[in-house]
Amino acid sequence: MSPSDALAVVRDTFQLGTSDDSSSWPVLAVALEQGADLAKLNEMASSLPCVMVGISGEQGVEVPEGFDVLLSTMPEATSPWVHCADASATAVDLIEHVMRSPLAAVSLVQVLRLGTSLSVFDAVVAESFVYSMLQSGPTYRDWLASRDSTASGSQDPIVEPDPILVNRKGSHMEIELNRPQVRNALNAAMRDALLAALQIVLLDNSIRTVQLTGRGPSFCSGGDLTEFGLAEDPASAHRVRVRHSIGAMLSKCADRVEVHLHGSCVGAGIEIPAFSRHIVATSDAAFSLPEVGFGLIPGAGGTASIPRRIGRQRTAFLAISGTSVAATTAKAWGLVDEVVEHHNDPGPG
Repeated sequence: MSPSDALAVVRDTFQLGTSDDSSSWPVLAVALEQGADLAKLNEMASSLPCVMVGISGEQGVEVPEGFDVLLSTMPEATSPWVHCADASATAVDLIEHVMRSPLAAVSLVQVLRLGTSLSVFDAVVAESFVYSMLQSGPTYRDWLASRDSTASGSQDPIVEPDPILVNRKGSHMEIELNRPQVRNALNAAMRDALLAALQIVLLDNSIRTVQLTGRGPSFCSGGDLTEFGLAEDPASAHRVRVRHSIGAMLSKCADRVEVHLHGSCVGAGIEIPAFSRHIVATSDAAFSLPEVGFGLIPGAGGTASIPRRIGRQRTAFLAISGTSVAATTAKAWGLVDEVVEHHNDPGPG
């Protein structure tokens, strides 16, 4: 729609003191035509309870910073734009994703709008508040139910090795995720072990450099889905999530940490590394944020770490679309700092 059409929707739907029909408009996609209407819409965008998507096919368009996602057909488009060959088709796809999970999508952009005005820790706390709220939402409940209905029957417990491997060499520490049989899915045991290792780094200034890697075919496939839905209640889950935040801990020693990524890096598999000083990715690495599709938002600190690397608009695009981004694009955006060809892995895979 045009800026003037979008303004009409805003005035009819989102004005305070009138009936709330905002649920029927969780997303607005707007062709970015320069003019007074666009300027007014951009001014209002950051306060609207909907995802604002801007579409442009022209060079030199003034960046409407208030919008949540900015799509451009121009190959040379730089941040905060997302380049796409067919911006209209990409916008339609985004709209469909928002409509499938409107509460999570709108909550995501509202969290991202807080921006870097918050400290890293405060941003982690804000993310956790919203994540916990969405754990009581209908989309997440439906996702849990659908997952449970397709889950296999009870299985014998599996005895796993140590969830991480730690090796100290003088002033250098190596930490390796060690659940290759599940692509290093992050469970409570791995979380606690990582926190313990990072606590040592914080307390021991003689550790000058830290290298974090993952054993097996992928660095980390995200949170262990078998542990989703196990929290006693959302409020208790929030307390645990903040008190045991790997990202918050990593941010305190980020200048000493280099992370090496390979394979599929999903959810926490990129949210946590994004806190570090330097990220090296193999050319086969791919990055995605699937949580909005579950009815949630990133919950491992991604709304605090990733925007600080690529900006909030590109973060919103990744999270709402659920699309997988290749290592070359991640490097161009600043999500990773270096791309190499090979990953040497001594473990199974």
